[in-house]
Amino acid sequence: MVKIVTDSGSDITPELARELDIAVVPLYLAFGEKTYRDGVDISADEFYARLVNEHVHPTTSAPSPGDFASVYRELAADNDEIISIHISKKLSATYDAALGGKEQLAGTKCRIEVVDSQSVTTGLGLIVIAAAQAAARGSSLKQVLEVVQKATRQVRLVGLLDTLRYLAKGGRLGKAASLLGAMLNVKALLILKDGEIHPLGVVRTLEKGLDRLCESARAMTDIQDVGLGYSTPTDGLQKLAERLRSLLPHIHPRVLRIGPALGGHGGPGALILALRGE
Repeated sequence: MVKIVTDSGSDITPELARELDIAVVPLYLAFGEKTYRDGVDISADEFYARLVNEHVHPTTSAPSPGDFASVYRELAADNDEIISIHISKKLSATYDAALGGKEQLAGTKCRIEVVDSQSVTTGLGLIVIAAAQAAARGSSLKQVLEVVQKATRQVRLVGLLDTLRYLAKGGRLGKAASLLGAMLNVKALLILKDGEIHPLGVVRTLEKGLDRLCESARAMTDIQDVGLGYSTPTDGLQKLAERLRSLLPHIHPRVLRIGPALGGHGGPGALILALRGE
């Protein structure tokens, strides 16, 4: 069977990882001199509390090639094929680190394919889930890769942030920098296109922001999977889930917590909607 590997930037929960047999390699984050493995050494609740209350802004970094090589080596002991799916290379060095880990296993019988998802958080999560489901059905490596490539084209990701302050501090604002001047007293809408963050506009109320997120769902057809990402519990998460259940009664949205390595950029109160469809 093809084994699926991803990084913690997918926000795949430990329960889902066990259920779908997905190996998750943690990213790193640091508050000052102290470094933590995302999802291993620090809980989401502790992280967001520190993000808001401490003066030092956390920094993030990709896993090392050795981290990936260690996971690949363990899986290769009993398997001949691995597909490793990661955060957009335009947003993180994780993809390159995974390639470096693959190189360390050169000469072994295990075939390793490293894929740039061109996505992040719940968008990446939906792609990884589609791959793991295909692998569980007994699909070949070629067939699973085709599923991944199709899912990458299908996934649309939009976000609603309370503020762009954390995204700017984390250096991930990219082409959304044009929204920075309007940061105060508004909520920012972002969209991921071609692996990069782009501005989608600003709104002044949560309800308007939820309207815009739901417009994305209405604009798609043949929706097969939905992911809701959130950083800290808010009324917005429940309201968005209720709206989506009304719009898409045949879909049960997957609710995923935005982990520390990416939550430092989105900040508290962030909502992410990922849709896989046409």
